[in-house]
Amino acid sequence: MERTLAQAATQLSLTRTQLIALMQEKGLLNECRLPAYPIRDREYLRIKDGQWFHEKYGLQYSQSTKVRQAGIRWLADQLSIDLPAIPADNRDVA
Repeated sequence: MERTLAQAATQLSLTRTQLIALMQEKGLLNECRLPAYPIRDREYLRIKDGQWFHEKYGLQYSQSTKVRQAGIRWLADQLSIDLPAIPADNRDVA
């Protein structure tokens, strides 16, 4: 499952703006809000390419950062954020 920066920020108890500022301060995002090291951090972050058609200007392109499932814990570690403990899964106990 992948999340937008806004969704990831909510899981980390931050606002989107705070998360972006912290990630840029730590060198995880560049000035375009894309991963600064997309190959190194590919297990945690990815660049999503998008496109749409504009009547006047034709085909338009965009890029955004997506946070992978493993990226939430990784971001918390990178940014020194304490995440709440994950409850134990007792479903397989007989």
